[in-house]
Formats: sequence, structure tokens, C-alpha cells
Amino acid sequence: MVLNLMVKPFWLLGIDRTVQNVVGAEDYGFYFVIFNFSFLFNILLDFGITNYNNRNIAQHSHLLNKHFSGIVIIKLLLAVVYSVVTFSVAFLIGFDAHQLAMLGVLCFNQFLLSFILYLRSNISGLLMFRTDSFLSVLDRVLMILICGALLWGHITTQPFRIEWFVYAQTVSYVLTALFALAIVVRKAAFRKLSWNFAFFVVIMKKSLPFALLVMLMAFYNRIDPVMIERLLPKAIGKSQVGVYASAYRLLDAGNMIAFLFAGLLLPLFSRMLKHKESVLQIVRLAFNLLIILSTVVAFGSYSYATELMQLMYHAHVEESARVFSILMFGFIAISSSYVFGTLLTANGNLKLLNIIAASGMAINLTINFLLVPRLMAEGSAWASVVTQFTTALLQMWFTVRLFRWKADRRYLLSLAAFVVGVGMLAFLTPRFSDSWIMNIVSMGVGSVLLAALLKLLDLKNFIAILKSDEAHY
Repeated sequence: MVLNLMVKPFWLLGIDRTVQNVVGAEDYGFYFVIFNFSFLFNILLDFGITNYNNRNIAQHSHLLNKHFSGIVIIKLLLAVVYSVVTFSVAFLIGFDAHQLAMLGVLCFNQFLLSFILYLRSNISGLLMFRTDSFLSVLDRVLMILICGALLWGHITTQPFRIEWFVYAQTVSYVLTALFALAIVVRKAAFRKLSWNFAFFVVIMKKSLPFALLVMLMAFYNRIDPVMIERLLPKAIGKSQVGVYASAYRLLDAGNMIAFLFAGLLLPLFSRMLKHKESVLQIVRLAFNLLIILSTVVAFGSYSYATELMQLMYHAHVEESARVFSILMFGFIAISSSYVFGTLLTANGNLKLLNIIAASGMAINLTINFLLVPRLMAEGSAWASVVTQFTTALLQMWFTVRLFRWKADRRYLLSLAAFVVGVGMLAFLTPRFSDSWIMNIVSMGVGSVLLAALLKLLDLKNFIAILKSDEAHY
């Protein structure tokens, strides 16, 4: 957590933000559309193997030696399928030569990233959390070094180009993949690649529900910039994608932290459920930590949207602030999904999750079609927030029903009191002083104290659980 809190926010706010300011909203919007488009069919690179493998290795660690060689070959075959499908769709929707050239590099980057995540699923499945944490930031550290040299090192006389940003990602992913591969090869006692068609069929069948889930979630999480670019006139579309990308950056930073919990929780939930242990305590602990973080961030972003956008960007500040103030409330729902969706995944409720995700995709597309032509990027922000809250609430409701948890009224009242209290702090703190930075810090401190007073914050207990599980293995 500390490594990621140090590295990934600096990557997003220091490097990624600077790149957008240097190349401009339109050029960055051009990249952002293609980057998100390359994510739409990302599931074809993985087919749910990573999530299946993480859960499977956590429950049966001895299978790493048996499965590794076959899965590597499957990943290479899926990379070919992904490339063919992605480029075919790109041709059909009218991507030009410049867009296709960048798409080629980004597709290769997506393969590298998918391969890294698969390698990390073996490491986290073995509950080697420290090693996995190091790998989770290695690619970003390398990108920071490369892009930092290009942006501020005066090693070139040419203006920074968006293509350099993409190439820096490629180099970083290659080096990280090689390092992760060396670790897994040693753990798996790997000797040579071997092809087994029967194994291929078994893995694909078992991974299919995971694949469908990831694909549906990718669509409603990544389709917004593509919808903006396609539904609006060309020049306006590129500019509005740049506005959306500006607003999305801090949400992306928050998602990185929440995603870490999912990576920790999936193998833990899988092991606990296999041994028929109660998961209620760890669910509540993880949910409390994420709901405290996301609620403070969401309300703080709403109250200080303009100041934060002025601090980060030079252009389209007011437009970005409006989109940002809406979009960040989705962080609350996303954080909830990382807990309850992960628990349902570990429990094997993939059909239910796929139905929820399909509903989310339908809602997102419908709202985008209705609102983007009138409200542009702001309409897409509303589509994202409504979709995220719908899917999160459905996941929570079904989890409570499936695990037959009884309502704890005192706990629910504490949660409600916390949300109301943070909302009041967000409303009052801008009036404290002329320094908005001091005011937002006051809001954060007040929120943490409120969480402690309501007995929602129990970080010490959560760390103790993780330590005991890692020691057990």
C-alpha cells in the first residue's frame, strides 16, 4: 500500500498530467480514445485466466507447476486473437492510418500488461504479497524515470510527442514482464513449454465466466471516451475527450488504491471460503477502509473541484471541474464493488456477476446515447456514476442475501452518520479560511477523526489479519 501510494499518484499527477499539459488536450484526447479502445477487447488477451488462476492457486498452490507451461502458450494464442479482433473493429468504425499505427503499439502494450498480471496472479495466489507489491509499482517506476528524462532531462531538442509516452510504456512493460517471469519460472520449476489440447479446453471452459465478466465490466468502465468521440463532431469530440480525461485522472488514481484491495482480498476470500471460515469480519474491515477513503475523496472533489483542476491543468479548467465533481462520486461505488464483487467472484457466483455487469453495460450505453449529444463529457460522467452505483448496490444486496448476513442497525447508522458528517465538513470547510489547501486538509483530518469516533476505522486489525494469513502460508 505504501509503495503504491508513493509511486502511482506521482505517475498520474506528476507524469501523466504533465504529458497532457505539454501535448495539449486534443493530442492527449487522441491517445486517450485509442488507449480506452484497446481495453474494450482486452478480455480476449486473458479470457478470465488471471482471475481464475489467482483463485485456483490460492486454493491449490501445488497446481502452479502443472499449469504454468500450458497457460503461457494459451496466452500467446489469445494475443493473436485479440489483435485480429481489435484491428477488425477499428477498421469497421473508421480509424485512420495514424490511429491504427498507435493502436498497434497499444495492443502490444496490452498484451505485455496482461502477461504481467497473469504472472502476478501466480505470485499473489501464493500469498507472496510483498513481492507482488514490488511488481505492482515496478512498471510505473520505470515509466517515471523514462518520461521524466524526456520531459525535464533536456536530452532532446524536440517537443515531447504523445508517441514517446506510448513507447515509454512499452519499454517499462517489457522489463517488468521479464523480471516477473524470472520469479514465477523459479517457483514453478519450469523446464520447457508444452502444448496439451485437453488442458487448453479445460482451462478455457473454466475461465469463460471470468472472461465474460471482465469483458462486460471493461465495456461500461472504458467505453465513455469512445462514445464521446464517436457521438460528437470530430473537433468537438477530441476536445471533450481531453476534458473527460482531465477529470478522470484523479478517479483513476483512486481506483489504483481500491484495486490493490481486490488483489489482496481475492486469494484471502478464496482460501477462507474453501476452509469454510467466516469472511464477515474482513469484508467489514475492507469496506470500512475503502468507504472512508472514497467518501472523503468524493465530497472533497465536489467542494474543491475548480481549485484542483486549476492546480493540475492550464486549459478547459471550468469544463473539467464540472465533469470531475460528478465523476468522483463514482469512486464510492467502485470501492464497494472491489469488496463485494471480489467476494462474489471468490464464492464462484460468476453467473450472477455477469448478469449485473450486462445490466451495467446496457445502462451505460443508454445514458451515453441520451446525454452525450446534449451535455457532452458531462453527460458521460453521469452515465458512469449511475452505472457504477447500480452495479455496486446490486452486488451488495445479493452478497447479503447469499451469505445470509443480518442487518446490523448500529453499524448502518454509523455509516450513514459518517457520510452525512463528511458532507457537512465538505460544505463548511471552504468557509474556514482563504487557503483552500488548508481547508481541504481540515476536511480530511476531521473526516478521519469522525471515522475513529464512530469506530469505523480499524486499520491495525486489518493489517493483523493480512500478516496472520501471510504467515500461515
